[in-house]
Amino acid sequence: MLRFRVSLVAIAAVLLSWPLATHGQRLPSRSSDLLDVRTDRVRVIVQADSSGLKSVRGRLQRALRREVEGAAALELTRSEFEALTRDSSVSHISKDLPVVADMAVTNKVTRADSVWEGTSGLLGIGGVPGYKGAGIVVAVLDSGIASHSALGTRVSARVNLVSNEPGVTGDPFGHGTHVAGMIGGANLKTTSAYSGGSAPSVKFIDVRVLGKTGTGYTSDVLAGIDWVIANRAKYGIRIINLSLGHAVAEPAATDPLCVAVERAVKAGIVVVASAGNYGVTSTGAPILGGITSPGNTPGALTVGAVDTKGTADRSDDVIAPYSSKGPTRYDLAVKPDVVAPGTRIVSLEANASYIAKTYPQYHIAGTGNNAYLRLSGTSMSTAVVSGGVALLLDAEPSLSPAQVKVVLQTGARFMPSGGLIGSGTGNVDFAQSLKIADQGLISSLLSTLQNVLGLSSGASFVDKGTLIDRVYDRTGIRLLGLLDLSALLAGADSAEPGVLSLLGQSNPIGYTPANYVVWGTAANWTSSYYVVWGTSMRDPSGQYVVWGTSVDDDYVVWGTTVDPDKQ
Repeated sequence: MLRFRVSLVAIAAVLLSWPLATHGQRLPSRSSDLLDVRTDRVRVIVQADSSGLKSVRGRLQRALRREVEGAAALELTRSEFEALTRDSSVSHISKDLPVVADMAVTNKVTRADSVWEGTSGLLGIGGVPGYKGAGIVVAVLDSGIASHSALGTRVSARVNLVSNEPGVTGDPFGHGTHVAGMIGGANLKTTSAYSGGSAPSVKFIDVRVLGKTGTGYTSDVLAGIDWVIANRAKYGIRIINLSLGHAVAEPAATDPLCVAVERAVKAGIVVVASAGNYGVTSTGAPILGGITSPGNTPGALTVGAVDTKGTADRSDDVIAPYSSKGPTRYDLAVKPDVVAPGTRIVSLEANASYIAKTYPQYHIAGTGNNAYLRLSGTSMSTAVVSGGVALLLDAEPSLSPAQVKVVLQTGARFMPSGGLIGSGTGNVDFAQSLKIADQGLISSLLSTLQNVLGLSSGASFVDKGTLIDRVYDRTGIRLLGLLDLSALLAGADSAEPGVLSLLGQSNPIGYTPANYVVWGTAANWTSSYYVVWGTSMRDPSGQYVVWGTSVDDDYVVWGTTVDPDKQ
């Protein structure tokens, strides 16, 4: 995931092409007849029922590039595309958009190390065992996972689904290996900058969907998700890590990538997705509404990035400038769900990979199959959280994807500067989330709410586009007591969208002005109390806020930045 530039041309395209809307309005869906075709050939994803797909395949067999669940990827001429838009058997057409790839201190900040160690309890009574993710399997949909000493033999299976690179193995780009190391690499003490991934005992499934340059087609990722769903029981897969994405081009309800993610969640798999790296323009102007797909999926656990400033002290943590902020384009939903360390993160280096050879200045230590590299981005923070999810599932295997999200959100520490649209419910704290999960599942009356929550936000939400309005009119804020925690967990899978649940009748978030709850310090950049999509806002440096991101791949590439010194 390489974030090279966001040009002024792209910014102009955003401002000229995106209509403005208030929170109560919806931007129009990009339907098939509005799909912009500017070239002689275009790759599309066609959604239809089984008979419609059969008809399309029969007529356009030569153009078929990949079949996925409920859809087909086709490469069409302009005339074929125009004919397809008039086909009544086709329910929706989307572009097959290009998709690109997006720890010592980290483990202390997230308190993963506390979960590893467990607690002894008082005189040995009430102790909690340590958890490292043993028995949990994570599917990494990325550029591959190279052989590395810190992973040993824990890659259980490999599959290559990159359309144009059959037979390629390993990780020629280098992104997936770095991500895998942050999820669950072992600490071989090669460098003090890396103490292992969040869950150093997990197993991996290497699902290669990004090519040698870190890019791939959306349809390749769809094939990867469908492969994981089909093989979930065979390999015991509990988590999908998606440190990748593309700019949002349509509502989540019709976006093929979002639809596939929801399918995986319904199958019982926790899908952890990057928020994206559209936080600022190349000139430093803030971007709001820059969440990428599939991070805009309601059921996904979407992760933004924190800059820890290289310390384990949370008091100096800030939202990384590059980290994408909500609300989501078209749906105007609150994302990310949580944030985690993502800046200047040391993890595994894939030997002789593109990243390693092109950016040798970010090599940290080691050689060959035991080398380490520093990168930044929401790819990194996503991997950190996937490892944290593995810790929770190791401790509480019965947790559903929705329950995992609730305990991670509730245990996170709210970051007022970022607000909900910048940091979700806050910076993850895995030890605190495990404590909350345990309390909610056991329904013990021995603890007070203060003892259970500690410094965590106590906040959780699911949103499909109504939460911001409901925070403003207060109908979407529910203050809960300790006895409500069990009900909150039990009802997670059917939770009402658009509700911010807050544990504690005196939870300070519930009494903070709506502008600041939603927008954080960005609320200071305008005189308007009710900030809406497109509100004119100017940051302290005098730059106007840009709303949303371009979907033109000629100008914007998002993902991991390989220049962490500039963050």
